[in-house]
Amino acid sequence: MEPLSPGLYIVATPIGNLGDLSPRAADILSRASVIAAEDTRVTAGLLRHIGTKRPMTPYHDHNADHVRPHLIARMATEAVALVSDAGTPLISDPGYKLVRDARAAGHTVVTIPGPCAAVAALTLAGLPTDRFLFAGFLPSKAKARTEAIAELGAIRATLIFYESGPRLGATLAALAEQLGDREAAVTREITKRFEEAVTGTLSTLAAHYAEAPPKGEIVIVVGPPGEAPPASIEDADAALADALTRLPVAKAAGEVAKKFGLDRKELYARALTLKDE
Repeated sequence: MEPLSPGLYIVATPIGNLGDLSPRAADILSRASVIAAEDTRVTAGLLRHIGTKRPMTPYHDHNADHVRPHLIARMATEAVALVSDAGTPLISDPGYKLVRDARAAGHTVVTIPGPCAAVAALTLAGLPTDRFLFAGFLPSKAKARTEAIAELGAIRATLIFYESGPRLGATLAALAEQLGDREAAVTREITKRFEEAVTGTLSTLAAHYAEAPPKGEIVIVVGPPGEAPPASIEDADAALADALTRLPVAKAAGEVAKKFGLDRKELYARALTLKDE
């Protein structure tokens, strides 16, 4: 079997159904000099599935800073494959630092794309896909979670979160309280036998899962906010007054027109009036 060229190979692995491992991913894993794995026991099962054995080294949140320099050094002469327990590496794991340092050292970096729970959940949810934001896991503590949701709430995009079963009810309740009754979906066991996507409003889903937390890996998908209400005269005047402290009348009117989607000529006239007052 011909060895791989030295460098870093980012290999996406199945999120449930082992049949989703691509032939290219199987080939890379079979020929890598070493596999950097989140959990070597999980990766060992995948290697058994494709009928191969390869040297492995743990690479995860708790040891990444210590292990990374050794992996970077090996890439000069060996092919290092990076895998997570499931899905695409670098999504909610420390892999990006390995990629960054590999590039800084002048090593080749190759990606072998494949399954990703966030994108798979988005396809199941039936919510807008033209613009979306992956937000990972929300903080577990209530205050930090509230602040995180507040930051995300105004973003005009579909939001994607990872979550665990025991925390699901509280997270959905917090999302419903702060974001209102947006359309959402709770997806779990993606690609596995009991794959499901339960859809509804955030409050309906929060009530559904309040007393019956599900098992398995969970992805929450939340639809974008509705259309923002039109800006009031008071809002436009306040923005114009602020802009006039920094800009000439024409530029101030242009800035506010762009921000609020209002007519520039009308704002110019209003700005002249405000400046004279």
